[in-house]
Amino acid sequence: MPSLKDLKLRIESIKSTRKITKAMQMVAAAKLRRAQDAAESARPYAERFSAVLGQLAASVGGSDTAPLLLKGTGKDDVHMLVVMTAERGLCGGFNSNIVKLAKTHARELLSQGKTVKILTVGKKGREQLKRDFGDKLVAHVDLSEVKRIGYANAQDIAKDLLGRFVEGEFDVATIFYAKFENVVTQKPTAQQIIPASFDAPEESDAAATLYDYEPDEESILADLLPRGVATQIFAALLENGASEQGARMSAMDNATRNAGDMIDKLTIEYNRSRQAVITNELIEIISGAEAL
Repeated sequence: MPSLKDLKLRIESIKSTRKITKAMQMVAAAKLRRAQDAAESARPYAERFSAVLGQLAASVGGSDTAPLLLKGTGKDDVHMLVVMTAERGLCGGFNSNIVKLAKTHARELLSQGKTVKILTVGKKGREQLKRDFGDKLVAHVDLSEVKRIGYANAQDIAKDLLGRFVEGEFDVATIFYAKFENVVTQKPTAQQIIPASFDAPEESDAAATLYDYEPDEESILADLLPRGVATQIFAALLENGASEQGARMSAMDNATRNAGDMIDKLTIEYNRSRQAVITNELIEIISGAEAL
């Protein structure tokens, strides 16, 4: 049984921890509002941009002169997995859930005889993937010094990825990130970005708006597709940023509550132990007095 001094020190230690988790929760809540606004503001642009590219891609079809980013290399032997996680921990299962989805996808590809290469964005994902897929890691993007994610960061990642694609290092690229739904829910998502993949436009949308493209669809696609890759990466980074802060806020709130419960239990134990000590001392005094 721990002594009164040990219990008191432990209670003070947990109180200090609770102050830290409470402060981190408040900081995450402040950052969440800004990150959520950025992610939600980017969604309409990304969705509309993807819809326009989808219409262009549908009109070009399977033409031999279609851009390489649209038709692909004609193979799917080598897959590049772009795993986006946070630079810091203490955000619950946010990083682990993204890595788990990427690992599952990688194992499925390897079981089919495919070659897997992994590009990581964020230190935490790289640390986890290094254990099982260390030989598959080909590059890493460090954003630890970036305080606010901008489009330039996404362009740098897209430029590196497109350069590797042009050089023939891979056939298919898929990004892994967490889509922000609310503070409690962040959905791990896998999205193919190379070759470009678009949802088929709805008939009502296609019939409602007709565009005349100049000079032609293929030329416009060749110019817009690289921007489309950067836009998809940027949207994923923003979703990840909001998801990270939401997960951290939720995790720190749970940690603060758990610390409070532990303090209450230890306080009860401390009071009981203190009462037992006082009772024993009284018994010794009474016994000594009776012996006299």
